[in-house]
Amino acid sequence: MEEVKTLSNEVDIRKKKIEDLKAMGEIPYKSKYDCTCTIAEAREKVGEKVRVAGRMVFRRVMGKFGFMQIRNIESKIQVSVGRNELDEQAYDFYKKMIDLGDFVGVEGEVYLTQTGEVTVKAEKVTLLSKAMRPLPEKFHGLTDTESRYRQRYLDIISNEQARQVFLSRSKICSMIRRTLEDNGFLEVETPILQTNISGASAKPFFTKHNALDLECNLRIAFETWLKMCSAAGFDRVFELGKDFRNEGMDFQHLQEFTQVEWYAAYWDFEDNIVFFKNLIRKLLLNTIGTTKVVYQGKELDFGAEKWERINYAERMREILGFDYLDIEDLDEFKKKVVEKGLFTYEDLEECKCVRTLIDFIYKRKIRVNIVGPTILYNYPAVLKTLARRNDKDRRVVDVFQVVACGVEMCNAYSELIDPIVQRKALEDQQLEKAQGDDETMDVDEDFLLAMEHGMPPMSGLGFGIDRFLMFLYDLPNIRDTVLFPIMK
Repeated sequence: MEEVKTLSNEVDIRKKKIEDLKAMGEIPYKSKYDCTCTIAEAREKVGEKVRVAGRMVFRRVMGKFGFMQIRNIESKIQVSVGRNELDEQAYDFYKKMIDLGDFVGVEGEVYLTQTGEVTVKAEKVTLLSKAMRPLPEKFHGLTDTESRYRQRYLDIISNEQARQVFLSRSKICSMIRRTLEDNGFLEVETPILQTNISGASAKPFFTKHNALDLECNLRIAFETWLKMCSAAGFDRVFELGKDFRNEGMDFQHLQEFTQVEWYAAYWDFEDNIVFFKNLIRKLLLNTIGTTKVVYQGKELDFGAEKWERINYAERMREILGFDYLDIEDLDEFKKKVVEKGLFTYEDLEECKCVRTLIDFIYKRKIRVNIVGPTILYNYPAVLKTLARRNDKDRRVVDVFQVVACGVEMCNAYSELIDPIVQRKALEDQQLEKAQGDDETMDVDEDFLLAMEHGMPPMSGLGFGIDRFLMFLYDLPNIRDTVLFPIMK
């Protein structure tokens, strides 16, 4: 209660200052300020005069002289304020009417203090915007997790790691775009509002298009639309944006998430492995300066020349102890799993079809044990409806995923371009839906029509930006990578 009372008093004090400023003829919320450079640029202009602006986050006044610090998300700079440069009235205004959290403009020469600190010697300090509420206490910041998510702006002001995470997020998205464009990829935009559940096995969000009186769903993946772009002649195409999946929430899943998908005509999935590994190394080197990261107490080396490879189909066969690829009956499959002593019937209750049963076993017997960056390949065909069947064994598909510390980083295929096989695979998903699986795709006739007109051989890859940031900064929860995660 004392904290609430103190905050209330502080707000009242600042409100009174706003009233006093107006009475003085001072505008507490200016319309603009003409900066000559950014804060980061000002740090490189020792000996030059600058006009720079930012939020005051620290101040120490020692009689007729003192220091303050202004910052934005990218940088900070010290400002010296004293009576030698400001007249008595201006200095008195600075001390009494400007508070921590206010946005200020500073004009003066940049110099180095005796300790080597880059500092602006203020010849003029201008109040630009009055903060009515105080900032979080400097050394503790926002310690409550819910407050950090709801008031992310305060988290970023007071938390250096939060600043680095969101600076890196912006840089990573920019680097991905530039790298893809430098390799001949064109960026496109595909619909978020859709009339087919397509592109991935996931539960969608539904909405209503009133003007067309049409039931719609939000996009769960870019895939089918980007493949239609390939049919149109976009040999290399990508999209970076939001997808939406109305599924469970945990430390590595969000219902609204950011990913990039790209498709390259005439590549197979082995080409995508090489491209992805090079991209990851580039992103790491250009953000944190090394290809080695520590995530949840484990060191991961993404710069290793060879990453471990696991044949998914074979590893599952070793775990199960029987050839499972030809089993289509769910009850028969469950019976064999229970007899093997791997799980109980109660454990498997949530598995509504063979596809979800295989995925259930994989996540608990294979994925959870993976630490270093690992390439899993050769997936059972039933798991990947849109992937190309292997030429030697049609029961498996030419797919790979990269997993590290039990977290899936990307999903990639040699793409299925045979319209007959594709139609059969989508129709099989309708049988799974009838069995109670609510994460199935529709039979997308528009997509099938495009495939019937012909698509080139190609490989595509989807890469989640949010999860990648978890690895970069050893973040325990994916919501720590999102500026404004949804809150209840």
